[in-house]
Amino acid sequence: MSESEAAVARAVLIHGPVSRRDLTARLGLSPASLTRLAKPLLERGLLVELDEVADGSVGRPTRPLDIAPGLGSFAGVKITGDQIVAVGTDIRAEVIACDERTIEDASPDAVLRLVVETVLGLGLDGLRGVGVSLGGVVHDGVVAFAPFLGWADVNVRRTLERELSIPVAVENDVVALAEAERWFGVGRGLDGFVTLTIGAGVGYGLVVSGEVVRTPDATTGTGGHIPLDPYGPLCTDGHRGCAQAMLSSGSITAQMSAALGRPVDYAETLELAAADHPAARTVVDAAGIALGKLMALAANLSLQSAVVLAGDGVGLFEVAEEVVRRAVADGRDAQAAPLDIHVDTSGFRAWARGAASVAIQRSMDRAGR
Repeated sequence: MSESEAAVARAVLIHGPVSRRDLTARLGLSPASLTRLAKPLLERGLLVELDEVADGSVGRPTRPLDIAPGLGSFAGVKITGDQIVAVGTDIRAEVIACDERTIEDASPDAVLRLVVETVLGLGLDGLRGVGVSLGGVVHDGVVAFAPFLGWADVNVRRTLERELSIPVAVENDVVALAEAERWFGVGRGLDGFVTLTIGAGVGYGLVVSGEVVRTPDATTGTGGHIPLDPYGPLCTDGHRGCAQAMLSSGSITAQMSAALGRPVDYAETLELAAADHPAARTVVDAAGIALGKLMALAANLSLQSAVVLAGDGVGLFEVAEEVVRRAVADGRDAQAAPLDIHVDTSGFRAWARGAASVAIQRSMDRAGR
């Protein structure tokens, strides 16, 4: 495809089924130009025309364009410190298969062998690409630093492409999740939004003018050290009351375990808070206030009014929602737009789907070269 044809295909993939009228408006094309660009895509079977529908305009009903079904499958893999979560998807990142494996050996060779086994075990037909996401600094397929795995300078893309013989995309997990929300999730159609993730760590991603912000610092975890409470606990880097110290599941459970004098996991902490256990309620409400502050601060500084909250720690929002929303309101100007909060409760599969979305994007980019 030419770059212009690829732009049409991407727009239909993201927004389809879409009328030609809407498509010309989105891409700034004339009807004649769209017809010229769409014709070879229809002839090659990349796009299809659906049944006629009335779009409210004067004239004959239109035939919306959509991406053709059956254009192959994609795999997305999320690597954590102790687990591999993999999904197989269609070209719209709809999950058609999934698998999870426990990491027994965190060395790069062992983990990447397990990734290969897991991808092949999904049993996908017509596999077109694989996406891999993990927490850490990623540049051009190389994991420069992954704190949860103890990796440094691991060329993940080269190793996996050699073993799988298909294109592999490697991305920071928060960036991948933001891309998935932008293309296929709640961010579809939004000009911009903030992505916040809570769980083992705290992540921050940003979409502005329809594009994920990709700066050198976008994958370094700087959002985890934003100060939120001057009297809060310490994080491992010695910051008092930062986002990591207030919102990571490890810090929350450490506070609760100290209060009860016995080990307590994250799920039990939330259960106790929901039952109004005094210590649990205090710990969880403090975290809820911190989360609301972080949402308001991220929205204020980015000038975005939508937040996507995800990660394995999002149960905090359900238990402390009232506290979170009150802290958001306290941190926003009265004239600012109400903050639109979207919560993704699908856990690590959302991260794996994000990795698959990056693979889909790279596939479309290659087609447009």
